[in-house]
Amino acid sequence: MNAREPGEDLLLGLGNLLCGDDGLGIVALERLRRSHVVPAGLRLVDGGTQGLSLLPILEQAQRVWILDAVQTDAPPGTLVTLAGEAVEPALRERLSPHQVGVADLLDALQWRGTWPAQIRVLGLVPGDLGLRIGLSEPVARSLAALVEAAVHELRDAGHTLDGGDALLFGLV
Repeated sequence: MNAREPGEDLLLGLGNLLCGDDGLGIVALERLRRSHVVPAGLRLVDGGTQGLSLLPILEQAQRVWILDAVQTDAPPGTLVTLAGEAVEPALRERLSPHQVGVADLLDALQWRGTWPAQIRVLGLVPGDLGLRIGLSEPVARSLAALVEAAVHELRDAGHTLDGGDALLFGLV
């Protein structure tokens, strides 16, 4: 992982590509990376299932957006946005092995007093978390909506993300 200036914002994709819809955060991050020009001041990181090894990256971030699978009672593919006090409980559900590491990561940020100014989670409700490569049909259909929601939030936060034509025309 590359060193960077403190205070940058962070878009963090999480998940396990070997567990079906659990990898949707990584897939969404890569789709956004391919379809938009990412401005200075915003760092995109594929966090995979790294857990506590992400601590230095999050400690340097001013604001964080996490792309991930989010379990709710809603149908698979439903877009979910979490902010403020709703973030921690949602990531503690331990839907998959990587989320155990995320819960530990959040604990470490609190313990060290390095919680970013903002953490938001953007995700989709997973349909299939079984051992397989690829997204389920409902999640794959909703992936463009997740990417667009992330782009919208990042633009609202002052980041100029150029591009999007390839995404709109289904080229990525």
